[in-house]
Amino acid sequence: MSGEKILYVQTSGTDRPERLYSPFILAQTAKAMDLEPAIYFLGMGLTILRKGEAEKIKMGTFSSLKEVMDQTIKAGIKFYVCEQSKQMLGWDETNLIEEAQVVGAATLNDLVLEYDGVMWF
Repeated sequence: MSGEKILYVQTSGTDRPERLYSPFILAQTAKAMDLEPAIYFLGMGLTILRKGEAEKIKMGTFSSLKEVMDQTIKAGIKFYVCEQSKQMLGWDETNLIEEAQVVGAATLNDLVLEYDGVMWF
């Protein structure tokens, strides 16, 4: 399976905490399987990338979302952020985590065409 790529697209925000963990857990699992995962944040999915937001989310016996995100970052998984979604939210200057790479909308189209599989959350 080496060399295969999976793209996870996060559209859910802090109002849907039950949907926030999946892209990170699946991306970590893909990395452990020697796949190349990435996560693209679109729409309300950007809300969890604001500094201090992920620390507020903890469900059940899982670690906090911040801890899961940190593990994902440590694994070297890329985070792409939609510039147009930032504009839609009215965020000229935002306080996003440093690992978030802001990209244009065309990047999502390019990634979908490049990656072997795409999952949406």
